[in-house]
Amino acid sequence: MPTGVNVQLSAKKSRPQLRTPVLKVVEKHFMKNPTPSAHKTSTADVAIIGGGAAGLAAAIAAREHSQDARVYLLDGAKSLGAKILVSGGGRCNVTHDRVTPKDFFGNRHIIRNVLAAFSLEQTIAWLTSLGVELKREDTGKMFPTTDKARTVLNALLARARDSGVTVCPDHRVNEVTRSESGFQVRHRHGLLHAARLILATGGQSLPKTGSDGFGYRLARFLGHHVTPTVPALVPLLLHHSMFHTTLSGLSQEVALTTQVDGREADRRTGSLLWTHFGISGPVVMDASRFWTLATNQGLHVDLYGNFVPGRSSEALKEWFIRQTVEHPKRSVVRTLSLLVPDRFAESLCRHSSCDPQHIMAQVARTDRDRLLNALTRFRFPIEGDRGWNFAEVTAGGVSLEEIDYRTMESKLLSGLYLVGELLDCDGRIGGFNFQWAWTTGWLAGRSATKSLLTIKPSSGNP
Repeated sequence: MPTGVNVQLSAKKSRPQLRTPVLKVVEKHFMKNPTPSAHKTSTADVAIIGGGAAGLAAAIAAREHSQDARVYLLDGAKSLGAKILVSGGGRCNVTHDRVTPKDFFGNRHIIRNVLAAFSLEQTIAWLTSLGVELKREDTGKMFPTTDKARTVLNALLARARDSGVTVCPDHRVNEVTRSESGFQVRHRHGLLHAARLILATGGQSLPKTGSDGFGYRLARFLGHHVTPTVPALVPLLLHHSMFHTTLSGLSQEVALTTQVDGREADRRTGSLLWTHFGISGPVVMDASRFWTLATNQGLHVDLYGNFVPGRSSEALKEWFIRQTVEHPKRSVVRTLSLLVPDRFAESLCRHSSCDPQHIMAQVARTDRDRLLNALTRFRFPIEGDRGWNFAEVTAGGVSLEEIDYRTMESKLLSGLYLVGELLDCDGRIGGFNFQWAWTTGWLAGRSATKSLLTIKPSSGNP
C-alpha cells in the first residue's frame, strides 16, 4: 500500500484537497476483523463495488465497450441480485412504458440529461439483447414475459460472465485507497488494484439484500456530500385507534394530499391498500417520501385523503341532498356504498359518529357535514413508517451536482464513478428506479473504459 498522507473525512468536515497523494478509507466496523495478509492480489482496469442492477449494468457495459478491459465485479453477498429477485412481487418491474424527469425526485435538470444519455428505447433494446423479452401491463409497467425476476437476473449474470467480467461474490469491501495510479480495494479475500472504480453499492432499503448504507459512508470518506437519507416507497403506520384492521386487504382509489407545516408539498391520486398495520398501495408508497423526509427534518406533516377523487365537498353535499330527496328511506351506508366500497362506507360512518343504518331522511345536518368532510378530507393519523426493511428505495444520497451527468464520474475525484440508488435520486413506483439503475450503470461502465482508452494504447496496462 502506498504511503502518504492519510485523510479521514466526514460529512461535517471540509472536503479533501484533491492534490493529496493518498486517500485512505477504512470502515471502522471491519477493523475488528482485519483481512488476512496471505490473501491474493489482483489487477483490474475497472472495479465495480456492488452486484445489483446498476452494478451488473455497469460491468456489462464496460466489457462491451472494450473487450480488452479487465472488469471485476465485487459483492459482499454469496449470491448476487437479491433485490432484483424480490422486486415487483418477484416479477421484476424492469421499467415503465413512459419515463420522464417528472417521475423522479432530485435535481430534475441533471436527471433529464442522464435519462437522455441512455433512453427508455435503448434500455428495452438492451434488455432484449440479453434475452429478456418484455411485456407491458395496463398500468404501463413493463415485466419480463415469464413474470419471473429470475429471468432478468440470470440474463444479466450470463451476459456478464460471457462477456468476460470477473464476478466475485462473497467479496465484501472494507477499505479503499486512492493513489496516483488509481484505486486499491481491500476486500475479504485480498487486494484489488483498479484504474477506475464504480460505486454501485445501493442505498439502505431492504438491508437483508445487502443494502446496508456502506456506500454512503464510503462516498463521504471519499469527499462527497450525502444528503439526508430516509426510507421511500414505504408503507405507513396508523394509530391503533383507527379502523384499518377491519379493512385489511381492501383497495380503493383516493386522492392524497401531503401538507408540511401547513403548506401543500404533494398531491397525487391512485390506489390505496388498507393493511393490518396501516396503509400501503401505490399512492401511499409514492407519497411516503414526503412524510419521511419532513419528519426527519422535525417538520409537522399531515396526510389527507379524498375518497371520491375529483369531487369536492360542495359537489358531494349537493349529491347527498339530492339522494335524500330521491331516496329518503335508504340507509346512509347503502347510499355511501354508491361511491365507495361497502366495508369502508360502514367504517367511515362509525368513525364519524354516524349510525350507518340511519335512513337518509333522519340524518342531521351536522352529521351530514361531518361525514362528508371525512369522505373528502380525511386526516390519516400517521404514527410512522415501516422502516428500511420494508422500503423499496432510498430518498436522498450523493449529491447529483457533484457528478458529471454525461459520464457519472465524480467531479471531486477523477476515476471514481457513482451510480444507482447511491445517488440523490429516487423514482416513483412503477419501474422508474430500475430505469435509473440501468441508465446510470450503463453510462458509468461505458465511460470508465472509454476514459482508459483515451489515455493509453488499447493493448497497454493501467
